[in-house]
Amino acid sequence: MTTDETTQLTARVDALDRALAVADGRVPPATVERVSATIDVVRARLALGVDHTVVALVGGTGSGKSSLFNAISGLQFADVGVRRPTTSEITACVWGNGAEALLDWLGVLPERRIARESLLDGESEASLRGLVLLDLPDHDSIAPEHREVVDRLIPQADLLAWVVDPQKYADDALHTGYLRQLVGHESSMVVVLNQVDTVPPEVRPALIADLERLLVDDGLTGVPVTSASATTGEGIKALRAALAGVVASQSLAARHAGTEINDAVAAVEQHVAAREPTTLSVAETVESLTRSVGLSAVAGSVATAVRGGSPAAQGFGAVQEDAVGLARELWLRAATHGMPKRWAQDIGSRIASTAELRMAVADAISELSLTTRRSALALGLLVAALVLAVAAVVLGAVAVGSRAGDGGAGTWAPVVAVVALVAAVAAFVASRAARSAAARRRSDRVLRDGRAVLESVCRARLLVPTEQVLTEHRTVRELVASARG
Repeated sequence: MTTDETTQLTARVDALDRALAVADGRVPPATVERVSATIDVVRARLALGVDHTVVALVGGTGSGKSSLFNAISGLQFADVGVRRPTTSEITACVWGNGAEALLDWLGVLPERRIARESLLDGESEASLRGLVLLDLPDHDSIAPEHREVVDRLIPQADLLAWVVDPQKYADDALHTGYLRQLVGHESSMVVVLNQVDTVPPEVRPALIADLERLLVDDGLTGVPVTSASATTGEGIKALRAALAGVVASQSLAARHAGTEINDAVAAVEQHVAAREPTTLSVAETVESLTRSVGLSAVAGSVATAVRGGSPAAQGFGAVQEDAVGLARELWLRAATHGMPKRWAQDIGSRIASTAELRMAVADAISELSLTTRRSALALGLLVAALVLAVAAVVLGAVAVGSRAGDGGAGTWAPVVAVVALVAAVAAFVASRAARSAAARRRSDRVLRDGRAVLESVCRARLLVPTEQVLTEHRTVRELVASARG
């Protein structure tokens, strides 16, 4: 693994860790626990360096796994036969130096470690230098502590070598309990059909083909399958060569770490939406609340009062909780559309409850000014109309008297009277128009101010808390995308 690979993997792990922190409470605890464990394992593995490649031999009872360990190492160190079921300890063979910290992390006791290379070997083992070969307890052991060791080591190993035998390679405990859970980890796996010396040579190709078919049925494609016999040594040289190739590539640890991160990312992605709801607007909620409080009716009554049709305007009645609850539900439905359950629940808990929203609406509309005083202009025009009407009547009487007495006013009085009468009518019409205009302005103001205060309530009690959750969701989604690599 290069420095760049280590840096990239570290950045991905950090992004995933931050995603869990921001998503606090919105990802199920079981998922958080599993992903956090993966993060810890990957970080610890990266911190230990990649000078060594960890290969774990995993197999069931009777698969000959420990004998295969001894055959590969060329040493009789692993427990075999009747001694094997008595221990849950891991056995390790190390090619090269400097693996102490790694073995401590893997949980290998000092007395269960052996160094393969010696002066007597010369360079004969150089091709495997950097290999840490582990012999794990049987995964199908009746002792639960044995399975616990296997389950702990599986995510820690860089390569899992599943050792099976011709009699039990189709064992459901292996395929259902382990292999099917490792889909996506094909690049970090190999399957070894051991003890092939126990079946005729002509039967072996069919056994390998059947084993490959079972792996495909498990959802695993491209997993190498090889055969070997720890008893006769058949296939051991090829297996050692394959391990030497793995060690030489120096990228297996990176691939394994990347696969572990991808699995963790997939687990978190199940609880994150692909996108947030489209841009939210409080307009519909405001209109719903406008209808529920009867804002139009109140505005109409103000207009009527200003026109002089009633002594006072109609006030707001009690805000109906059912109507407010419906408006809140419609908002919540739009705000949580497509969101995972826990994120939707968080939005529901952060926005105002129906009772809180009803109280906020009632407080807001109670502050509205319902001014119904008459228009000063309309009143002035009405007074002018009355004065002009009286003047027209007086001048009309003067004109009639002058005509009867053959006075001089008979020529101009009728004209002035008519002008005064027309002006009175015009002033009266203008007064009505002024009252209507004032009524419209007051009504529009009530509607405008009412919608404004309701919009303010909706923004503060619904939109702002919703956007806070959606912003956090967007952050988590982007961090998870970064962790995906």
